[in-house]
Amino acid sequence: MHIPQTLLAIFWKRVAMFSGGYDMDYRTERDSLGEIRVPESAYYGAQTARALENYSISGMGVQAAMIENYVLLKKAAAEVNQEFGLLDADRSRAIVRAADDIIGGALRDQFVVDAFHSGAGTSFHMNVNEVLAGRANEILTGVRGGKSPVHPNDHVNMGQSTNDTFPTVMRMASRRQVPGLLDALGELRGALAGKGVEFKPIVKAGRTHLQDAVPVTLGQEFAAYAETIRQASDAVASASPSLEELGIGGSAAGTGLNTHPRFRFRIIEEISRYTGINFRPAADLRASMQSNLPVALLSSSLRVLALEVSRICNDLRLLSSGPATGLKEINLPAAQPGSSIMPGKVNPSIPEMVNMVCFQVIGNDTALGWANGAGQLELNVMMPVMAHNLLQSLQILTNALRALTSRCIQGITADAARSRRYAESTMALATALNPRIGYDRAAEIVKEALASGRTIVEVAREKSGLSEDELNRLFDIAAMTGQE
Repeated sequence: MHIPQTLLAIFWKRVAMFSGGYDMDYRTERDSLGEIRVPESAYYGAQTARALENYSISGMGVQAAMIENYVLLKKAAAEVNQEFGLLDADRSRAIVRAADDIIGGALRDQFVVDAFHSGAGTSFHMNVNEVLAGRANEILTGVRGGKSPVHPNDHVNMGQSTNDTFPTVMRMASRRQVPGLLDALGELRGALAGKGVEFKPIVKAGRTHLQDAVPVTLGQEFAAYAETIRQASDAVASASPSLEELGIGGSAAGTGLNTHPRFRFRIIEEISRYTGINFRPAADLRASMQSNLPVALLSSSLRVLALEVSRICNDLRLLSSGPATGLKEINLPAAQPGSSIMPGKVNPSIPEMVNMVCFQVIGNDTALGWANGAGQLELNVMMPVMAHNLLQSLQILTNALRALTSRCIQGITADAARSRRYAESTMALATALNPRIGYDRAAEIVKEALASGRTIVEVAREKSGLSEDELNRLFDIAAMTGQE
């Protein structure tokens, strides 16, 4: 069995960490299962160290968006708990300062839990609590890590649970990524619409079932692509507001146990102030813990978007195929040499990349859908894979669409002469004869044109009985496109 080298490296590094290798110094910390060694340099504590032993799975960490938004939530919680007189000022200020350090980019190497870890995200949540406590303790005492004077559970996690914080952070992180995707979609739509205007005069053969059909213009094709992107963008935008309902304050089972009765309202006010997004308390805290419908809804809209973008990329690859033996109605800008053996070959590399990104997004949604349906009673524990997949989909779609716009769509040119030649050669021109001579006689003209190798116009002159002026009017291919 082949094991990727990155996973082997992670495995042996962690073996060395926990067997005394790398000449590493350790301290001993405790959790409810007992003692465990933690690297002396680590800000995290026992539960994170235990997660490192248990979950060497993918070599992928939890996304930065989850780290940033979890830390932001903890900062707001420390401030609100101080406001309610539940957390003293020194501890609160230390936690807030630690949070600001991390939000500013520090200590990111301390978030070491694998993307695939414990149910509900407990391991990553405790990784966050422990790093914040470890840094807060360093601020207060000069010694990093540990549980005193700032305890990861009692102080950083005051009035909270994995069960209400993880779904809250998943919604926050996802909702905050949506504007970037919508901006990328707007740029793509604008570029496609621009090509629709630029290519408006270029008449070409339409194709249905990959067979010749009546003429259209290249501009009409690209304008239709732009409209599809508008519709898909609207679907994403419509799905995102449901993420703004947050279940923070529900505590362990949605009942608010051990939580100040005003906590959920004040912390959401603070989150909204920090982010500029109008987050609001969930209508039912139990429902927000049992169900991740808003997450699944956004993921589903990304799936639909991916399917449409992939279809458009397939068209771009087909329309640019050749250059000598394909359609070659458009030319895509060259992104890189296309072959290690065939000189001069250039491939549609950017649309190919976007296709692969779309396939990944579709797969992510499939896994997320299964996870969304796997909740039981008061909690859906499959949230880590849901958060990972949705945030990855948002990130890779945003980046891929920007590349598609700037490195492909904006540089597309058209082969107008080749397009017109196809339009004049299509057997579907006979469709224009239907109102004058009927479908059956027009079909006979098509058959003879195919058999003889002559054009539809030539055979129609001979067989239709129509005048030259009428044939010229009927076979005006520009008029056939319906453009004024």
